[in-house]
Amino acid sequence: MVITKQVTFVAKDENIEELKALLIDMIDSSIAEDGCLFYYIHQMKDKLNTFVVLESWRDNEALDGHKLSAHYAHYKANFEQFTADKFSDELMDLV
Repeated sequence: MVITKQVTFVAKDENIEELKALLIDMIDSSIAEDGCLFYYIHQMKDKLNTFVVLESWRDNEALDGHKLSAHYAHYKANFEQFTADKFSDELMDLV
């Protein structure tokens, strides 16, 4: 079953650029992983401290593999210092 997630990050005001760089660093490595259907990062136009990651994985196995990758470990070890808030939602396909 396809897993699609929306993850929202709110950067600390003094760490917007650092969080942006950390998230951007995830893109190419994530897209290259087996089972990644898409991996997009957006910055809110009217709230520059807010980023939305949209990611979709073939199945739970692919998502679990992503969570074991070196780039994911780097992200996990560093994002909290730049982040004021983070929340995640799993999305479902309507068609």
